[in-house]
Amino acid sequence: MKLQKTLLLLVTGLSVASLGLAGCATQERDFEATAQTPTATPATQAQERPGDVPYVPTPQPVVDAMLNLAKVRKEDVLYDLGSGDGRIPITAAQKFGTRGIGIDINPERIQEANANAQKAGVTNLVQFRQQDLFKTDFKEATVVTLYLLPEVNMRLRPTLLRDLKPGTRIVSHAFDMGDWKPQQVQNVDGKTIYLWVVPENPPANLK
Repeated sequence: MKLQKTLLLLVTGLSVASLGLAGCATQERDFEATAQTPTATPATQAQERPGDVPYVPTPQPVVDAMLNLAKVRKEDVLYDLGSGDGRIPITAAQKFGTRGIGIDINPERIQEANANAQKAGVTNLVQFRQQDLFKTDFKEATVVTLYLLPEVNMRLRPTLLRDLKPGTRIVSHAFDMGDWKPQQVQNVDGKTIYLWVVPENPPANLK
């Protein structure tokens, strides 16, 4: 009887030890797997403040007309301020081979624009930056496109005139820039677009 109990205890002890070793091995494998799995990095950051305008996409015929009015070429660098789903830089890249940068404060719009650029096969020409347009350096632009609001255009006007090179074309969908008279105004499908060219010496009243 004692022998049977002894054997039973030995078997039970071995089984428990085996289970313990197996458990340790499983935990070790799990830890290794966790350690080897890279932590996902978010593609965008949290939105730093509310946007200045509601998101309303520019109709594609208006996009085409804006690019034609600005006489966009392959050599241009286009900045779209408030780029939304990215359709203006993407269209410029597709039609003219233009390099484009879209600026938007909303991370959802940046993700959508990047996805659209990938679908269009123009990721080598366009990029989208989640930035506050009032903190953005766009000195390299030769074309700037806008679909904002009158008060936002007016806040941007001094920066555009100060930072952009003479000859840079600015095209706005729907809204003007106060007493800065546009070079051209065009109607497309009931929508108005405005073209300005940055002058060599902007008048003092515009700065």
